[in-house]
Amino acid sequence: MRQFLDNMEINKKTALEAMALKVREHIIRMSTDGGCFTGASLSCADIFVYLYASGFLNLDKNDLNNPFRDYVFLSKGHDVPALYGTLAEIGFIERDRLKNHLKANDHIYWHPNRNIPGIEFYSGSLGHVPAVALGVATDCRMKGQNNRIIVVTGDGELNEGSVWETLLVASAKKMNNLTLVVDRNWFQANIRTEELIPLEPLMQKFEAFGCEVRRINGHDFNALEAAFQALPYSTDKPSVIICDTQRGRGLPSISERADRWFCNFTHDEVSQLLQELHGQAPTELVSETLVVR
Repeated sequence: MRQFLDNMEINKKTALEAMALKVREHIIRMSTDGGCFTGASLSCADIFVYLYASGFLNLDKNDLNNPFRDYVFLSKGHDVPALYGTLAEIGFIERDRLKNHLKANDHIYWHPNRNIPGIEFYSGSLGHVPAVALGVATDCRMKGQNNRIIVVTGDGELNEGSVWETLLVASAKKMNNLTLVVDRNWFQANIRTEELIPLEPLMQKFEAFGCEVRRINGHDFNALEAAFQALPYSTDKPSVIICDTQRGRGLPSISERADRWFCNFTHDEVSQLLQELHGQAPTELVSETLVVR
């Protein structure tokens, strides 16, 4: 991965920002003909771009089964368009393959599928994957390996008790090779998290469960760099990075809108939203929205 950036003639931060823009373009294009979870995918795009394209991960697309590789698990599986787009941009899959989204002849679907290179685990049922990641972290430790295990969760997903049970065990076992990354976009499905089951003060809650925590702007690549390069934060605790993000990042038409967590845009809207992403006027949406309850 490091070679990917070293070959560029522009600086690292600019390269990552340019790639994140491309990933958001992919997300928008997947938001039609059946749609996808657009708003939440846009919120975590920068996180995946940093992880896979910055040189942080020990991961080789030509040796994906290397037992000494780092692992990234997407627990909030409905945000997989952001991961699909990132994997396409770094060459794990061909960009044209994203056109197969929701088609029966491919595995590019609403949730992660291990048949896609770079995806470690099937996910979709929220709250389950942190425990899977803990199991992998435990296995790596028992083998004396130094793999880093990263699991990306949603903030609404934290309402699942299994997430906190996993952290209790990880803390008790001093699993400093495990890192939980929270996409804190302040929404859960079609309602704000603090209106449903308030999560704050989130840092203190993670600390109470025995984790070492940092909180950053999840859209700032300098902040992402500082947070990930400092891992692990403790020699005897799991790490948590709370990334404050914006649902619908890059699209004022849907940003912070509870009714646009899942989007199935018309083809004309997709064309207009791509222009909006690049600074043009907000799109007048006509596609139906989900009912906010």
